[in-house]
Parts: sequence; C-alpha cells; structure tokens
Amino acid sequence: MKKKKVDDSIHYVGDIEKASLNLLNETEKTISEMDSYYPRLLSSSKDEDFKKEVQERKDSLKRAKKNVLLSYEKLFDLGEELSGRWADIESSYSRRGRKLLVPINAEIDLKEKTKNHFAHGINIYKILWLIFIGSFAGVIIEMAWCFLRHGYIESRQGFVYGPFNLLYGVGAAALTIFLYKYRNHSTWISFVGGFVVGSVLEYICSWGQELIVGSRSWDYSNVPLNINGRICLLYSLFWGVLGVVWIKKIYPIMSELILKIPNKIGKIITWLLVAFFVFDSVVSLLALVRWSERIEYKEPKNKIEIYMDKHFPNERMERIYPNMVFSGDKN
Repeated sequence: MKKKKVDDSIHYVGDIEKASLNLLNETEKTISEMDSYYPRLLSSSKDEDFKKEVQERKDSLKRAKKNVLLSYEKLFDLGEELSGRWADIESSYSRRGRKLLVPINAEIDLKEKTKNHFAHGINIYKILWLIFIGSFAGVIIEMAWCFLRHGYIESRQGFVYGPFNLLYGVGAAALTIFLYKYRNHSTWISFVGGFVVGSVLEYICSWGQELIVGSRSWDYSNVPLNINGRICLLYSLFWGVLGVVWIKKIYPIMSELILKIPNKIGKIITWLLVAFFVFDSVVSLLALVRWSERIEYKEPKNKIEIYMDKHFPNERMERIYPNMVFSGDKN
C-alpha cells in the first residue's frame, strides 16, 4: 500500500493537513488489518472473549468516526469562515483599490474586542437596539417601497404611537441571533438561514395575530405555493435574500452606529425605549381588540374601552392599519 504524501507543488501545508494525511494513512492501514480480521469472525463466533473483543473494536471505530465527523465540522466552519472573511474584505474595496465607507463584520468584531462597549456581540443590549432600529427602519423602507410601486404613501406601522413595527424589529433580532455565528461565512449559508428564519417568524406572527386579535395583516392565499395564506415561496425567497443583505451589509452598519452610543447613557436610553415599546404594545393591542369589537357592534364595558373608542376610532385605526382584515369581516 502506497503511503499518501503532500504534493510537492503545494507551497503551504498546514499542520492540520499533515495530520489529515497521517489519519488517511492510518485509515488505510486499519482497512488492511480488518481484511485479515474478518475471517476470524466465522471461526470464533461462539467464543465469549472474542465477542468482547469484537464489541471493543466496534466501540473504538464508533469513537474514531465521531471524532473524525467532529473534526470535519470544525474544519468546514474554518474553511467557510476564512473564505467568507476574505470575500468580505475584497468586496470592501473599490475597483480602484480604495476602501469603501461601508464596514464589514471583521472590522466590527475587531472594534468590539478593543472597545468595552455596553452593546457588543449579541448581548441583550445589542439585541434590543437591533429591535428598536429594525422596527423603525422597516416601516420607513416599506413605506418608501409602497410609494415607488404605487405612487402613494401608506402606513406600515404596527404600533399606534410612532412609525414602529415590531415584526421588522423582531425579524432583525432573529436573523442576527441565528446568523451571527455565520456572519463571516459564505453567503449561501446566510441565504438558507434567512429563508428558514424569516418564513417561520412570518408564519408564527400571522398565526399569533389571528389567534389573539382575530385579524390578519397579510394574506398570501392568492400567491402560488403558499401555506395557509401565511407564508409563500416568493416571500420566503425574499427573506433568504434579506438574510444575506442583512448579516453582510446592514448589520455591520447598525453595529457601527450602536458603537457610537456613549456607555454612560446607553443603558439608560435602552431601558427607557423598552418601557416605551411595552407601553406602545399594550395600547396598540387594546386598540386593536376594541376595533374588532366595534366591527361586531359591541358596546364598551369599562372606562378603558370608552377611552379606546374616543382616542382610537375606526377612522384613525384604518389610517394606521390600512391592510388589516378581521376574521369574519365581510367588507
């Protein structure tokens, strides 16, 4: 049996490659040994000591296979990360060799390591700020898209106070949490992650809204390849593309903006915004529930419902949620 050697034409050979060649040679050696061992299985099958020996060999091979598979996974991640980081670095320069202003994840990682910032990595503060910014930016982007596509501005907010939609914010946070580990990997991993995470999130949000409020903000029943009208292949593909754009382009920009927030007041501002979002969520939920009750001609039963009727009448709610459809609404 010819022993595997490193190709002399290769200039760089890492220790891990040398070790892999040794492993390959040991594997070939073990295969040869087992070829000589197999005939003994027929002649010694009733020997108890031999049965124990066979079991020990089987266990040893299982452990070896487990170690090799674990090493393969780690090597795969290393190769993907090196390729992804280098591709990001190359894309950060123009054709003339000038550094572009848009940051990349490798730069953000380095800045977060050297700067003891309150919102680093994917800690709770970073996630909350991604929700805040994503909730706002998502509404602005979709309103702009509506204007470009239809020629008019239409509300896309999810709260009654302010241009915020928690779906976009939670989507931004979910994409970050699930794709953060692969932020420096190849784009196809980000695409698959965005496809899956976005589709699951969209389905859960649609189902939860209909369960709690009895309404739907979107319905894909007329779009091909949909699941219960809650998600469809077309928008799932959009989620996949968004996953790539988000973790490779948008997330580094947002992270750099968040890094500019001073440590001294950053945590205070964070919890003030959390309090506002919780308040806005509760008021919005109460207003939506009362709106659905008014459609069914139900009279207010307490002071809260009277307040909702006065400050959030149907006309105002229709302006905030122009695409809202309630279950059983025939209009």
